[in-house]
Amino acid sequence: MSINLDAVLQTFFIESRELLEDMEECLLKMESDLRNQELIDAIFRAAHTIKGSAGLFGFDEIVSFTHVVEDMLDRLRGGSLCMNERKIALLLSCRDHIARLVEAAGTDGESTAEDLNSNGASLLEQLKEISDFGGDLPDPCGVSTSQPAAIINTGSVADEAVSWRISVVFGREVFRFGMDPVSFVNALTRKGEVTRVESRVVDMPALEEFDPEDCYWAADIQLRTLCSKEDILETFDFIADCSVINVTQAFAVEQSKPQEYLLSDLICGEDVTASAQVDPATSSQSPQPASLLKNMSSGSVGSKDSQYVRVHAEKLDSLINLVGELVIAGAGASLLAKSCKNDLLFEATSSISSLVEHIRDGALKLRMIPIGDTFNRYQRVVRDVSKELGKQIELKISGGETELDKTVIEKIGDPLMHLIRNAMDHGIESPQERQDARKPVKGSVHLNAYHESGNIVIEITDDGRGLDKDRIVSKALEKGLISAPPGSDQEIFNLIFEPGFSTASTITNISGRGVGMDVVRRNIDALRGSIELDSKMAEGTTVRIRLPLTLAIIDGFLVAVGKSRYVIPLDMVQECIELSDSQFSATKGKQYLDLRGEVLPLIFLREHFSVKEGVSKRANVVVINTGDRKFGLVVDELQGEFQTVIKPLGKLFSVVKGIAGSTILGDGSVALILDAVSLTKDIHRPDKKINSDLAVPQMV
Repeated sequence: MSINLDAVLQTFFIESRELLEDMEECLLKMESDLRNQELIDAIFRAAHTIKGSAGLFGFDEIVSFTHVVEDMLDRLRGGSLCMNERKIALLLSCRDHIARLVEAAGTDGESTAEDLNSNGASLLEQLKEISDFGGDLPDPCGVSTSQPAAIINTGSVADEAVSWRISVVFGREVFRFGMDPVSFVNALTRKGEVTRVESRVVDMPALEEFDPEDCYWAADIQLRTLCSKEDILETFDFIADCSVINVTQAFAVEQSKPQEYLLSDLICGEDVTASAQVDPATSSQSPQPASLLKNMSSGSVGSKDSQYVRVHAEKLDSLINLVGELVIAGAGASLLAKSCKNDLLFEATSSISSLVEHIRDGALKLRMIPIGDTFNRYQRVVRDVSKELGKQIELKISGGETELDKTVIEKIGDPLMHLIRNAMDHGIESPQERQDARKPVKGSVHLNAYHESGNIVIEITDDGRGLDKDRIVSKALEKGLISAPPGSDQEIFNLIFEPGFSTASTITNISGRGVGMDVVRRNIDALRGSIELDSKMAEGTTVRIRLPLTLAIIDGFLVAVGKSRYVIPLDMVQECIELSDSQFSATKGKQYLDLRGEVLPLIFLREHFSVKEGVSKRANVVVINTGDRKFGLVVDELQGEFQTVIKPLGKLFSVVKGIAGSTILGDGSVALILDAVSLTKDIHRPDKKINSDLAVPQMV
């Protein structure tokens, strides 16, 4: 049976990146808790797993470097070394180097080999200095492939090497995991000299019950090596949960050959079996490995992991696209059934539409991931930038469990990065300034996320100096961005998003060049979102970003103006109002109406999009609530709720404001999806006072 090694290798890269993220998170936590033994153990386990997995695939560069890092972590874990800030900084640099080695292994990048070599040598020297290692250190670029990966500069296997007998009964599901049992034997050759391999078949079923995807192979291997028992066992880390693995010294096996012992007897007689294998094995008290394997397979070992399946993002995207086409086809079938006036057919299509809606919701949930993972990545950014600026800053995170579409999260990363760096550079004061202002010396940047009105809201809040409105206006006038001071605070704050605007007096690596905030706004606009600022002098600033939950399929509300049809995101629709002829006439030219004592700004879609055909004498108002603003859209006809598959528009329509995309209706015609947030920019706010001649609408 052929093994998809590319898929297995890809799994290694994915899991290594996850382990490296865990290492970074634990190291950052240790800065505030230097004696936390659990964190040290977690860092050690992550490094140990990466080293073992890399050795399995022959990535000797990763193995040799991580081995030295692991030695230092082992001494920290054992208490012979004490953790401090210098060691944390070094381990973070080592973690970054391992990440670069992993990326280089995945891309076969030879252009970076020299830089990796130089950086690795420097880090190894620092590790040697801190850990007080003796003797020669391993080559940072790896060991020769002719030598065992876990034995550094030993040449051939020395006389002091120990002979080990390794018994492996491979789990039935090994092939399904994409593993080749022979690769584990090959991995052992890099640890020492394999002097003998005996293979056997275990529990081979009858032909009619034979499953070619099951593994029925076991092996007894004789290995002569300087490696420890733990080093040998780590070779089998990937299959430890589903296989039976015993490692014993060869002399112990020879002495016990004439007799047949239970596994528990061997454990009591010689301390040669790994603790990870004791509990599941001794519970059966059977000398037959096949029985042990059967018991383990039917037990709970690995059952928790089996509940999760890794799926490539492209497959999810393809599924979402197919569901979108299914939604369009379902809408067409429903429209046809309605036109045929066949009750049974209409009932059947209604049932199908309901099922399609459930399928749509389920498919979209597959792409929803917590935003907390993205937030946690900025812990390292805050740490490094605060040290560069000479400030004491901590990152606080809340709402990390809030879920958002994977596509949106991927595109929001860079804007969030810029806003956080900007808050640290411009917002948070120096320790002396904060002390003079009677603030805590350590400043804070708070990331928060929550749902509101069908959107996700992300807030970046700092407790720094706040925005100086006078200085912003002065700079804007100086650069010719405005001709007169704006009237409201929000309009003043929005000047920050103008291209080329910056109040920084000096240019640094962090900010000051006048590029960035306008790019942030463009990126947010591209996601059909909005961004706003709220700031108070000497108290701090809050940047608030509103984003749609998904960019694929939404519930929409269909309206018509003349022969043109438009879709409004249903989550933003608060209510609908029908205007009589006289009320409609009263609203013309006024751009607002009285909604139960509240001034409601109006946008006439007919005028906004220059629709000339099919002039109507009556109108309807759709009240839109975007979370921070409320306004009314004046349309001719309300056509009801509609499942909307968002299709992007071409570059020709990129300059058209108020349009977020398009969708195909059940009859094959195209409707434009309105960008409600963008439309709010065209609203002219009237005076708060209610005029007596405002139209008073009737509720639908």
